[in-house]
Amino acid sequence: MEHIARTAKQVGAAVRRERRKKSLTQTQLGNDVNLRQATVSRLEAGKDATLLQTLLDTLTALDLELVIRPRTKSSSKDIEDIF
Repeated sequence: MEHIARTAKQVGAAVRRERRKKSLTQTQLGNDVNLRQATVSRLEAGKDATLLQTLLDTLTALDLELVIRPRTKSSSKDIEDIF
């Protein structure tokens, strides 16, 4: 399922939905990506997201949007070849 995210809060909500769908706790997800549970919590709440908000504001200025969807199974090399 795809999610359109135009704010840091919407990105956080999408992360939370997917984390819960995979039956992961915030601590488990944090361990997977070397983040503290509190950091995952703040991400899901859309807090302290200055860099993320800068990206979203830039996309808005360019009339673009962020779409969050399941990751493809292509290799990084295959994706780089597209560009």
